[in-house]
Amino acid sequence: MSEPAPRASIGIIGGSGLYEVEGVTDLQEVRLDTPFGAPSDAYVVGTLAGRRVAFLPRHGRGHRISPTELNSRANVFGFKLLGVERLISVSAVGSLREELRPLDVVVPDQLFDRTRQRPNTFYGDGVVVHTGFADPFCPDLWALLCTAGERTGARVHRGGTYVCIEGPQFSTKAESRVFRQWGFDVIGMTALPEARLAREAELCYGTLALVTDYDVWHEEPVTVEMVVANLTKNVATAKRILAAAVVALAPERTCPCGRALENAIMTRRELIPEATKRRLAPLLGRYLV
Repeated sequence: MSEPAPRASIGIIGGSGLYEVEGVTDLQEVRLDTPFGAPSDAYVVGTLAGRRVAFLPRHGRGHRISPTELNSRANVFGFKLLGVERLISVSAVGSLREELRPLDVVVPDQLFDRTRQRPNTFYGDGVVVHTGFADPFCPDLWALLCTAGERTGARVHRGGTYVCIEGPQFSTKAESRVFRQWGFDVIGMTALPEARLAREAELCYGTLALVTDYDVWHEEPVTVEMVVANLTKNVATAKRILAAAVVALAPERTCPCGRALENAIMTRRELIPEATKRRLAPLLGRYLV
């Protein structure tokens, strides 16, 4: 595992191009190795409004990695190695509500997991960790993203449930109609296990969900062309919100996210294998001394 440099306190993960947020200076690419393999791409670290920020294109530059193939453990672990404390996700979603229109921004406050094939924890191999996940998004980061979006003039919806499906196929009409009946608001493929892993790494996590289309319940065909066209339009909105959010972030965290593991480690410390302790030191080290 390589020693990363430089460091950043704020992480942003999303599609290609987000490292080009206006006003970022001192750009430097950082490639990392982690105990869980390689992240999706190089991290781009720079300075925005006096804050050190690290960007990662979730699917790799050129969109090479499908949702199921994402190595979310490596991605989140890499942010941790860089010193990130707050992680902002930008995600394309379909709308399950008439009032959530394409090009709107939703800042969800709940998640529902419909994935099937994705490793969703850093732990095991001799250490059992049970983290709380009742509220999957950091409340402070959630409020800040809502306010930042509204200040930019974007049409922002505060709250909602994001249902995360396995993909890479879009939903059937039957699935889409059931998700609406269950009360979900937007549908995507990337928020999980990313949010679970961020909690296990004691990172604040928040999502800007960019609506690209109505899901198939709306009787309109969902095509890649439609999604890409609207996502391109949403990129400018996302960049404005990200810049506003970074400027408004308080220097210190006051939320509980940074203490998520405080009472979560079930295994007696002396029984945790030394190899596991070394491998997970960036996550668990301060609790094992």
